[in-house]
Amino acid sequence: MTSLPTPQERSGKKLGLVIDLDICVGCQACAVSCKEWNTSGYSAPLTDLAAYGDQPIGAWLNRIHTYEAGPDGESQTVHFPRSCLHCEEPACVTVCPTGASYKRAEDGIVLVNPETCIGCKLCSWACPYGAREYDYDHGVMKKCTLCVDRIYNENLEEVDRVPACVRACPTSARHFGDLGDPESDVSKMVADRGGYDLLPEMGYKPVNKYLPPRPRRDKETAAPAPVQASETADGKAGIDKLFAWADRMLSR
Repeated sequence: MTSLPTPQERSGKKLGLVIDLDICVGCQACAVSCKEWNTSGYSAPLTDLAAYGDQPIGAWLNRIHTYEAGPDGESQTVHFPRSCLHCEEPACVTVCPTGASYKRAEDGIVLVNPETCIGCKLCSWACPYGAREYDYDHGVMKKCTLCVDRIYNENLEEVDRVPACVRACPTSARHFGDLGDPESDVSKMVADRGGYDLLPEMGYKPVNKYLPPRPRRDKETAAPAPVQASETADGKAGIDKLFAWADRMLSR
């Protein structure tokens, strides 16, 4: 089985995404741009078989699910993007029998080496987030790479050195940066908005964070209602329930 970088080997850098559930509109631009870039990039190609048939099969590294969340009569639509969370303690890496799945010490990105992957799918069974995709044409596992071939590419303009999904998002619901640096923009955003992990009870310490939807506007004044501490806690509890329910749906 594969071992993780030791604390002494890790740089402390944790590249990842912060996703704002409050302003994600579920437009699928992130999924499409991800597919387009990675079909010719690091994970190329990404197979699609019978795309317009009754049983389509394909590898998508980013997927968006839509739910109605909240109490009866007050529920709201939540669009929930899902991809690899680049966990600090990724189960997918430790179960890999060939070392094909690995976590980079220099930036924390979790990758798959297609040359040594045997397509056994152990990583997909170990991942509670459903982030691994099996490519039926090539017989190997694929996953989000944080567009590692973009973010370090000095031939691109600096504004483009972010994951394709972040660059394409029309509402700026997706943010990229170093979550290991408490002074980074993404870390400050998480602290200010109460961002949190998906399924923290699993103990895998995902690097990616989600920002919860903001409180609803006051119906009469159409102005933001004052946020009370109890409301913030209730909102987080509601999203936690959503995530738990989503996890059950994904595991079926």
